Amino acid sequence: MNTLDTLRTLMGRIPVLEPGHVWLAGAGPGDPAHVTLDAVAGLAQADVVVHDALVDPRVLAMAREGAALEFAGKRGGRPSATQADISERLIVLARQGKRVLRLKGGDPFVFGRGGEEALSLTEAGIPFRVIPGITSGLSGLALASIPATVRGINQAVILATGHGADTNDGLDWAALAATGQPIILYMAMKTLPQITHALVAGGMRPDMPAAIIVSASLAEERILIATVSDIADRAAAAGLEPPAIVAIGEIVTVREQLMRLIPQVLEHVS
Repeated sequence: MNTLDTLRTLMGRIPVLEPGHVWLAGAGPGDPAHVTLDAVAGLAQADVVVHDALVDPRVLAMAREGAALEFAGKRGGRPSATQADISERLIVLARQGKRVLRLKGGDPFVFGRGGEEALSLTEAGIPFRVIPGITSGLSGLALASIPATVRGINQAVILATGHGADTNDGLDWAALAATGQPIILYMAMKTLPQITHALVAGGMRPDMPAAIIVSASLAEERILIATVSDIADRAAAAGLEPPAIVAIGEIVTVREQLMRLIPQVLEHVS
């Protein structure tokens, strides 16, 4: 049974990726276990897969035989294609009659620039479809036993990017600190010292729990638990590097509770 046959068994009817169409798809946090069936359907049909740096090689291995794999990763501080170039490439491929899968880590519409690509495709008259993915900011926390919301702790959660935190173009971190709600940061390792300093200066208490999850869902995953005032220094001392998600807020304390109770539960079950 091939991939498409398996998908038919699971889904009943497979969405068709037509020639000249583009699918903007998310590949989840990393591990292939978190890729949606729709994304797999795209991989099984695409003539060209234009993928980001954070898409796991095992996910790309699901592409149909003969499909072209084009790297279009954007990594901070490293040479990479501009967003305009990537969008134009999608348009060119579609106009050549290719079935195009634009595959991104996480979810294409959560700090994935999928919205920009969708607008470019719309302006060019290219048919497209959005395939949501599991965003790393929420799934990475869940896999690390940190719930994004906990009754009695928070009524909201803030998703933010670290880009621009070292310039005047960044967010108003004092305003975010004043909400008292947990903050989940994407692409923040480079600017973490500036962000944490701004949060404390804005009124967040220095001992607010914080966590960094590196390579969420993968075998090389690393988790660091600290406080907002020392997490940047501890991350540097530990040599932690992107890709990483940072969580700041009382929700982080739930992980310690779970880690303490899980061995007791397992012992009872066995």
